[in-house]
Amino acid sequence: MSDTSVQKVMSENSPHGDMGQKYLASGIHVAMRLWENEQPEDDKEMRQRDYETVGYVIEGKAELHLEGQMVVLEKGDSWVVPKGASHTYKILEAFTAVEATSPPAQAHGRDEE
Repeated sequence: MSDTSVQKVMSENSPHGDMGQKYLASGIHVAMRLWENEQPEDDKEMRQRDYETVGYVIEGKAELHLEGQMVVLEKGDSWVVPKGASHTYKILEAFTAVEATSPPAQAHGRDEE
């Protein structure tokens, strides 16, 4: 018996979310997404999400504002945003990062709330 649950997702064919994110591989409990070449712009509003996020910076620089704290994220840094935490990002330099969300952000409209 062979396992047929392995998925390959080619990023050039991946769907995009309303905020510019590219959805990558997704399982039942975790999903990946890519923020690619995000440009500096006006501050984004604080949000709370119904999922936990871990991320890794591939290129660029941003500030993560989380529950009254601020950390600068640069190439090679990783971070965690706990489920339900108030947070926002301020892009300082063209920013590319990959994130994993649990449960999957795109399921049940979690990303659109």
